[in-house]
Amino acid sequence: MKWGWVLLGVLLTFGYLCWSEKGLEFPEYDGKDRVHQLTIKNYKSVMKRYDVMVIYYHKSVGEDRMSRKQFEVEELALEVLGSLTILPKNTVESIYIFADDEIIEYDGELAADTLLEFLYDVIEEPVEIISNDRELKGFHHIEEDIKLMGYFKSAKSSHFTEYDDAAEEFHPFIKFFATFEPKIAKKLNLKMNEVDFYEPFMIKPVTIPGKPYTEDDIVSFIEEHDRPTLRKLEPHSMYEIWEDDINGQHIVAFAEESDPDGYEFLEILKEVAQENTENPDLSIIWIDPDDFPLMVPYWEKTFRIDLSSPQIGVVDVEDADSVWMEMDDEENMPTADELDTWIEDVMSGRINPGDETDYNHDDDEEEDDDDEDDDDDDDYNDDDDDDDGNEDDEDE
Repeated sequence: MKWGWVLLGVLLTFGYLCWSEKGLEFPEYDGKDRVHQLTIKNYKSVMKRYDVMVIYYHKSVGEDRMSRKQFEVEELALEVLGSLTILPKNTVESIYIFADDEIIEYDGELAADTLLEFLYDVIEEPVEIISNDRELKGFHHIEEDIKLMGYFKSAKSSHFTEYDDAAEEFHPFIKFFATFEPKIAKKLNLKMNEVDFYEPFMIKPVTIPGKPYTEDDIVSFIEEHDRPTLRKLEPHSMYEIWEDDINGQHIVAFAEESDPDGYEFLEILKEVAQENTENPDLSIIWIDPDDFPLMVPYWEKTFRIDLSSPQIGVVDVEDADSVWMEMDDEENMPTADELDTWIEDVMSGRINPGDETDYNHDDDEEEDDDDEDDDDDDDYNDDDDDDDGNEDDEDE
């Protein structure tokens, strides 16, 4: 891989953040041509020259002077960044990364730091090898992503080759791990040539059935289970996740993990997700507002909520209509049972974005109280009827 390009891109980002610090110099364009305008005639020869390329489908450049100037500034920025290629075209702006034999669509936030981090992930090997306890500890700390772990005899094993080929199909969106160490496999309760599938935020993995596996076996299993019960909205895949709705709706939870209330609510949310992991129709998107600071004012205005405290609601993806569970910010988080009941009401249609009022997790208690009051009234009326009957008897 041509690491110089990526390193230059990192220096660019770092320079923007820290150029005012003493001892740091802002990187300058070195004059080397790294941006190509692809055409029918040259695209094959250009693509053969590089191990990793990013294709940027750009809107047509206007004829006016300002449009041309903007295009030149963007092109210069990409020259410095290194491994990006512009192709003017009348389409919505899209970015594709060509790595080896794979074409990867980048469907995330259009920010330099996010894109560079994604490129680093692309350059990494599709399968990360776990060889010791320290690396195993790091593996267990990954809970926000889908991940797989396999145990194989060696890197030369044909079974590992099938696993590695499957990993390339999902790289870098799904994390693949493997170990060749019997001690590590024993701690993971893995047998030879066996692969475990870990859903985000779930305690126990699911062993992929039918070993030994072919590449197609692994790919098919992942495609059937690639919508987790609880998933986190990440900058590098935010649009892909948002487009993966269920019947035009998303259950969305906002919670700052660094905030005590947010952390408490997130733990309750994980508990509910773990209890409902077998439900294929349930998928909750967790958004940490700290990851999207520029989006917070938009979300608060659009959904009419206060993101300084945890929120959960159901959102219509077409028109952004939404209804939110009313939560008391005075240290009164809903219990797991209350949250589970709310989710059941959403899935049954009792709660939907067309509702004009919020759902209060105390509503069920109030309904129970009303039922008790009705029973008391019935008892009271029955007593009155008995009294009237006795009076009539006395009159007779």
